[in-house]
Amino acid sequence: MSDGGKARRDTLFVGALAKGLRVLRAFDESKSEMSLGELSQRTGMDKSAIQRLVNTLHHEGFLDKDPVTRRLRPSHAWLELAYCYYWSDPLVGAALPKLIDLSRQLGETINLAEISGDHIIYVSRLPCKRTYFAASIIGRRLPALSTSAGRAILSTWSQAEREAAIETWPLKAFTPRTTLDRDQIRRHIDETVANGFAMSRDQMLLNEVAIAAPIIGPDGRAFAGVQCSVSAYTWDDARVREEILPSLLDTANSISPSLRG
Repeated sequence: MSDGGKARRDTLFVGALAKGLRVLRAFDESKSEMSLGELSQRTGMDKSAIQRLVNTLHHEGFLDKDPVTRRLRPSHAWLELAYCYYWSDPLVGAALPKLIDLSRQLGETINLAEISGDHIIYVSRLPCKRTYFAASIIGRRLPALSTSAGRAILSTWSQAEREAAIETWPLKAFTPRTTLDRDQIRRHIDETVANGFAMSRDQMLLNEVAIAAPIIGPDGRAFAGVQCSVSAYTWDDARVREEILPSLLDTANSISPSLRG
């Protein structure tokens, strides 16, 4: 049964609230500001329904409206929700001092990623001097199979769970070299199981090398990972393994015990 079918059979499900959340989720980096018509097209809801939902969300402070163009965009309320999330996630507070130490030691971009369904989401990001804006923003979601952090996390799951993910989780081409072959991804994850870390190249950006180590939870499975991104112009795989990997593994391993308290 589809999620929509399950929702219709759930007597506690509030359809109007779900539609309002659908409006909010329509905004992303490709559409950060929209008209009623654009929202209608993006959500698949008719314009009159969108108008009522948008009016409510605007009055409740979740959407800002340009007084001239009437176009809508996310409000500061979204940042307030993110603020609440950070206080509720024990991993962020436990990991941040260690991530700062690693960032200072390496002088390269350091990310903390958590698994979010079939994607990873960056919950903490410490950029280096060459980091571009999009790579410094928390909350970015990426297909887990296409990222070193996602593969590192998956490597700690059971073989059956890994196989189900490899077969069904989404893939997206971000560069001409993004791996879309599921057999090749399977081989990469098998290597990660054996090595304890994952490396990728040219997956999100051309000439970017990423390396990630899993943060192991109390049950022996990872739900998060520490990831470092470097430029392939100045780093080759051997240098990454020699100069970054030991510190990256130490950091991930030092965070894991704090999750067991």
